[in-house]
Amino acid sequence: MAGHPRQLPRSEREQQRPEWLTWDSYPFELRTLSSPEGDIAYIDEGEGPPLLFVHLGMWSFVWRDVVIRLREGYRCVAIDAPGSGLSPAPTTGALGIAEAATAVDRVVRHLDLNHITLVFHDLGGPAGLLAAGNWINRIRLLVAVNTFGWCPSGVVFPSMLSLMGSAPMRHLDVLTGWLPRLSSTRFGVGRNLDKRERAVFRKGMDRQGRGMFHRYVSSARPGHSDYEAIETNVERLADRPLVTIFGQRNDPGHFQERWLQRFPDATQVVVPGGYHFPMCDDPDLVAATIATHGPGGTA
Repeated sequence: MAGHPRQLPRSEREQQRPEWLTWDSYPFELRTLSSPEGDIAYIDEGEGPPLLFVHLGMWSFVWRDVVIRLREGYRCVAIDAPGSGLSPAPTTGALGIAEAATAVDRVVRHLDLNHITLVFHDLGGPAGLLAAGNWINRIRLLVAVNTFGWCPSGVVFPSMLSLMGSAPMRHLDVLTGWLPRLSSTRFGVGRNLDKRERAVFRKGMDRQGRGMFHRYVSSARPGHSDYEAIETNVERLADRPLVTIFGQRNDPGHFQERWLQRFPDATQVVVPGGYHFPMCDDPDLVAATIATHGPGGTA
């Protein structure tokens, strides 16, 4: 990899905390990794076996309540993909799943993470699995949370990606902010958040972040060459244990069944009444599931 990422001194990192991101709403020390592609914001909380949380489209706030529950016994690392949350977008070049995977790879190498439990959600599935091809032997356990690891097929899912990734939808969201407002409700991340915390989540999806969400979705459409490598990496990881965690009310593509076809011994968990963000719907259950199957667990 070109360049040598560096971590900013603590005082400089904390100076970068936005005024709206209060400590009680996001009780993590902010960290920034400089790279040739631009700064990468991430958190690194707790000590113990590493849990690497990968989400693509929104920002690491979606993992907040699970990290709070797990950092006493694990090292919890979560990344804001380029252009999302606290990570600025590079000034040049396209951004998509491949660039997000590069950011994940840089943080893993910088922190020298090993024996990783890779926890991935939504488009963080393709991005995390693409990055994982660089360090297959470092991965101990996979936890797939309402996500996929194959080229989208059929009619409904590719059509949704095309619609949500379209320029008109992107421009509408940048102008109005309809997506973070919808995503902050109880049908998104907001089931256990108060009004102030929902506002913090929305602040992390500013105009830049909203535009990037739709660009990332566009990059996930069928036909992108990254899917060949992603599916190859899934095959290379077939001997690792897999846990899937899906919301009861949000698996229209029967993705859990498809994961089970690839990992016949997978453990599958359904969050009662959960939607697309089961880690926000029931962080106690999701954290307990990860701890049970992670290093030192009882599974």
